[in-house]
Amino acid sequence: MAAQNRASSQRIRLCAIAVLCVAASAVDAQWLNYRAPGVPRTADGKVNLTAPVVRTPDGKPDLSGTWESQGYFGNLGKDLKPGELLMQPWAEAQVRDNQTNLHKNDPMVACMPPGVPRVDLGGSRGMPHPMKIVQTPTLVVLLYETSTNQTFRQVFLDGRPFPTNPQPTWLGYSIGHWDGDTLVVEATGFNGRAWVDTGSGHPQTDAARVTERFTRRDIGHMDIDITIDDPKAYVKPWRAKIPSTLLPDSDLIETFCENERDIHLMDRAQKAIDGTAR
Repeated sequence: MAAQNRASSQRIRLCAIAVLCVAASAVDAQWLNYRAPGVPRTADGKVNLTAPVVRTPDGKPDLSGTWESQGYFGNLGKDLKPGELLMQPWAEAQVRDNQTNLHKNDPMVACMPPGVPRVDLGGSRGMPHPMKIVQTPTLVVLLYETSTNQTFRQVFLDGRPFPTNPQPTWLGYSIGHWDGDTLVVEATGFNGRAWVDTGSGHPQTDAARVTERFTRRDIGHMDIDITIDDPKAYVKPWRAKIPSTLLPDSDLIETFCENERDIHLMDRAQKAIDGTAR
């Protein structure tokens, strides 16, 4: 009977996770095939994805558009060599636990935000979740269609420093500057409850500082170079580069997670991601 109950509990958790994924991915992008103005096109009217980058009046590369990243939502460090991603002992234990307990402690299962940088990673081919960049000279807005709830980030380019006493949040606080043709975004002030990725379940603590470097190579392709400096969880900073592809003539659609109503069915451990007791 005990074994039967455990098997039943596992099935419930798997079903709950599946419901979460399906609920947020049942619809596709909106305004499909509406011709966005000011975009280079080929003779047949399609967006020329290899055309040179369009620049704003102040000479900066225009990062605006709807973008999709795939392949790293499960494991941000999948391309790293041995020794490039070294975890603290508690973090290694947490990753093993996350991978063996059906991810019952993943905050996204409870409809919480993905956190940074997981929010940049999009999703999978079967469950894509793009982001949209809106660029102005002093503010870049990142709009995210995630598998839990739609969310946003503000990247301030007006020279302001980080808050001296920030209220910890899921997505932290972001300030940016231009390094040549690359937008450099620094983010900190996290609540320490988010995961870095989904399949591996790499943890993040409140000491984390994430640096994202957005480089648009041409109209259709952009690289997001991510550095994670989180001394509470990792022995040294580590880095990954994520390719992102423009979704031409498309746009985001709202996503909301309603799986919270099923949370009582899940056997979720009530402990903080950084290993401390709640």
